[in-house]
Amino acid sequence: MRKLKVLLAEDVHLVRWALVALLELEDDLSIVADVSRGDEILEAALHHNPDVAVIGINLPGLDGLSVLGQLHEKVPTCQSLILASHGRPDMLRRALDARVTGFLPLDAPPHQLAATIRRVATGQRIIDPQLALAAWDARQCPLSDRELDVLRMAATGAQPHEISDIMCLSLGTVRNYLTTSVVKLSARNRIDAIRIAQEAGWIN
Repeated sequence: MRKLKVLLAEDVHLVRWALVALLELEDDLSIVADVSRGDEILEAALHHNPDVAVIGINLPGLDGLSVLGQLHEKVPTCQSLILASHGRPDMLRRALDARVTGFLPLDAPPHQLAATIRRVATGQRIIDPQLALAAWDARQCPLSDRELDVLRMAATGAQPHEISDIMCLSLGTVRNYLTTSVVKLSARNRIDAIRIAQEAGWIN
């Protein structure tokens, strides 16, 4: 019986080793490579030609979603399964845009992970039902890309004059973006607007 070749990418060492040990218990699955960085995935995939790449979403070097485009282009026979410790609707939308084959919470039961890998290997698109419902129900972001950029910088503690310098915008323009963000989000103030945007997954 041919075993499915699996590449595993996860930066938390204990989690990665536990997943390797868990999946190696399956008679039809073989871990051909395990890496801890996103920028190591493509090289490992080119070398081992896995059937499925199981990828953690928050990886150093290159995040799990960003590497999907390269992976699908360079190793088109390799299907992809994203594991996320928290499945925010915006992450799912990014994953679908990147043509991920499967998306599963990291806390899914062990038998579900193995079963999902098998189904993903056949090209089936598998998305956790609860996460899919959350993405369906999530409201669309009312902010423009520029407003999001300004609010994202404000979330780091940057003051309007600092944002103005970094983004090469006038101070008045930055203040206008912050004001319109507060209004569009029906927020009490800038801090509340940041909180709302973060909880919705529109800014990190």
